[in-house]
Amino acid sequence: QVQLVESGGGLVQPGGSLKLSCAASESIFGINTMAWYRQAPGKQRELVASITSGGYTTNADSVKGRFTISRDYAKNTMYLQMNSLKPEDTGVYYCNREYRRFIWGQGTQVTVSS
Repeated sequence: QVQLVESGGGLVQPGGSLKLSCAASESIFGINTMAWYRQAPGKQRELVASITSGGYTTNADSVKGRFTISRDYAKNTMYLQMNSLKPEDTGVYYCNREYRRFIWGQGTQVTVSS
């Protein structure tokens, strides 16, 4: 059973930056398409960004040009660098496999507010 642990969230002002981490209990980033998701209060969970085993990345239109997804195979960790944060980026951020998802972790809260 793969365990996923998200971290790095917090309170940040609009225009600020945060870097989220997703630590996996075993090496999985080299063979799976992985993704970051977020869930705002009262809304369904949505896809934010993804990265394939070959390193190809995608971003949701709402975060394009501001967020960057990456991975470190040696550390079994995936990252989400978030810049130019907006209040609408507020939510709980999760990582998971895009297809055949693992059990969801607890997520990490990101709050963008002045």
